[in-house]
Amino acid sequence: MPRINLLPWREAQRKERKVAFMAALGGAAVCALLVMGGVYLLYTGMIDAQQRRNELLQTQIQVLDRQIEEINSLEKTKRQFIDRMQIIEKLQRARPEIVHVFDQIVKTVPDGVYLTSVTQAGDHLKFTGVAQSSTRVSAFMRNIDSSQWMKNPSLEVIESKPGAFGSSFTLDATETSADADGDADGPQPGPGRVMASAGEP
Repeated sequence: MPRINLLPWREAQRKERKVAFMAALGGAAVCALLVMGGVYLLYTGMIDAQQRRNELLQTQIQVLDRQIEEINSLEKTKRQFIDRMQIIEKLQRARPEIVHVFDQIVKTVPDGVYLTSVTQAGDHLKFTGVAQSSTRVSAFMRNIDSSQWMKNPSLEVIESKPGAFGSSFTLDATETSADADGDADGPQPGPGRVMASAGEP
């Protein structure tokens, strides 16, 4: 004869399923929390590692900045040294040139012309003196123009004062460089006189 179960088995089965569902839900929540915690830890570690790399890069950048400053300082010192060397070389080249120029001044001054001052500013020469006549001044200018160390004579002023000897004059000229191997021998008229020592201002 068939057996009939009169116990509330459906209710018990329902409770078992509910417990199993709650357990599965709790397990899923725990797994989700673990995954989230792992992801958080992973990203936190990656962020920390990147921050350390950034700090290292900043340190290296500061080191490179100091090295660049040192290089710029060395370049500036190098340029200053080169400038000094160029000035020294220019002065060394100018030393024999000024000797030739003064020698040419003596050789180009004709008879009847007396220089009272000779000044120089760069390659500009200024002559001040007294001449017996304007013809003597013209001869002086021609001698300057034919010199290897002086060119472009330009008369600024010439005037005669009553009772004075001759005419006072002021003229300009430009210093030039002759060949190093050649002697700067300009025209050699009769010896003139330089009444004041010539010098550079």
